[in-house]
Parts: sequence; C-alpha cells; structure tokens
Amino acid sequence: MGNPILNQIGTVFIPVSSIEKARGWYCDILGLEADGDIQFGHIYVLPMEGTGIVLDSKIFSKENILKTPLFHFNTHNIEEAYQYMTEKNVTLLTSIQHEHYFNFEDPDGNHLMVCKC
Repeated sequence: MGNPILNQIGTVFIPVSSIEKARGWYCDILGLEADGDIQFGHIYVLPMEGTGIVLDSKIFSKENILKTPLFHFNTHNIEEAYQYMTEKNVTLLTSIQHEHYFNFEDPDGNHLMVCKC
C-alpha cells in the first residue's frame, strides 16, 4: 500500500475569542466580504485561494493564542503590504525584515506574518 496521506495542507485553525469580531477583522484585512455564515455558532471558514483558514471560537483560550506564526500570507510587494497594514491600524510586531517579511497580530494576540513571494 502506498502512503494515503497527501503532502498538502487543507486548512489552518486560528483560535479567536469572538467569531463575529474575528470574521470582520480578517475579512477586512484580506479585502473580503464578511457575509459568510458562521457555522455551528463558533466556526467561520475564510474564503481563501489555496490553503484554507478556519476561525474557531470554541478552541480559544489564552493558552492557545499563537505566539509564533504558523503560516504566512503572501504578497508581491512587501512595502505596500506593510503600509496597508499600518493604515488599517493593525498591531505590527516587527518592521520589514530582510526586505522579505513582517509579523503582526490579530485582535486576540495571535501572531501572523506577511511574506513576499
């Protein structure tokens, strides 16, 4: 039998304290309409291209806050992305590093990254 596990990531779960607030914030920074349904009262699946992101308030606890980025959002222009996040008043954790990436946090304190592709 061959390996039945694909070398693909289906989705990443992010713990959030308020599913409604998180849906609005993530949709805003990604330029998406925040009109999708919240499932089961605690899950919102962001409409992504490629690997998915699921916001989940049921798994939220202070211990589950991501203090290191587990993935990064892609950009073609890191300077424009940094300026965009600055204008959105996103909490930036680093400046642009090595002309390639920067880290920021969501309203719950989860650490995220934008990286030049």
